[in-house]
Amino acid sequence: MTAIQHTRTIDRQQVTDPMRRTATIVGWLFVVTYVTSIAAKIGFYPPLFDGNYVTGPGQDTRVLWGAFFEAILIVANIGTATAMYTVMKRRHPNLAISFVTARVMESVFIGVGILAVLTVVTLRQDYAATGDQSAAGLAAVGDAFLAMQQWTFNLGPAFVVGVGNGCILGWMMFRTGLVPRRLAILGLIGGPLIVASGSAAILHLIEPGGAVQELSAAPEFFWELGLGIYLIVKGFKTPSASVQSSTGQPAVTR
Repeated sequence: MTAIQHTRTIDRQQVTDPMRRTATIVGWLFVVTYVTSIAAKIGFYPPLFDGNYVTGPGQDTRVLWGAFFEAILIVANIGTATAMYTVMKRRHPNLAISFVTARVMESVFIGVGILAVLTVVTLRQDYAATGDQSAAGLAAVGDAFLAMQQWTFNLGPAFVVGVGNGCILGWMMFRTGLVPRRLAILGLIGGPLIVASGSAAILHLIEPGGAVQELSAAPEFFWELGLGIYLIVKGFKTPSASVQSSTGQPAVTR
């Protein structure tokens, strides 16, 4: 009898370990997205918008580190999408692929923003020593690329994130019960808020990157951070019987 129980324990561990490992990977990837996005925007990119970067002294190394952090952010974004897809594809296949698509589109906008930043740095390094007649033209070109970088943020992290991470992922987590529903509600609140504020910013109804847009991002901010920490510490939660019956899908055994 003891041997049978021991065998069942081993079998259960073999079933649950991959799911627990996936939860840990997704959690750490969300933490990486959290750290790299904040580091790039707050820690490394501010010199770009202080005066005229192209014709000024510049802080190229600092700015390039910001671009590198955003490149890591793209990798982590795709990682969260593909890892989460393996968990959700049997429960919500259409929403799962929609989440992957939203994450990819967010990464595309971020990638365009990186290219804009790298172009500005190259302009400063190659043409900053030109004459005064060229300086005005370089300043205008540099400002255009920086404006593009800001709009990629407004369309990606400040809009598409609300659709993917907030509405889609929040709804899947809420329906399946794989994380506490109170946590998933943050995503269901934060997602529409980001979409609404992002839309208002695009239409110039509010100032892009202003106080209103930053405050509206707070629920999403805590949703993604809380999700990452919860998955690292606890893993995916076992859904209750009521959740299983409402979704029509089997639970994640733990």
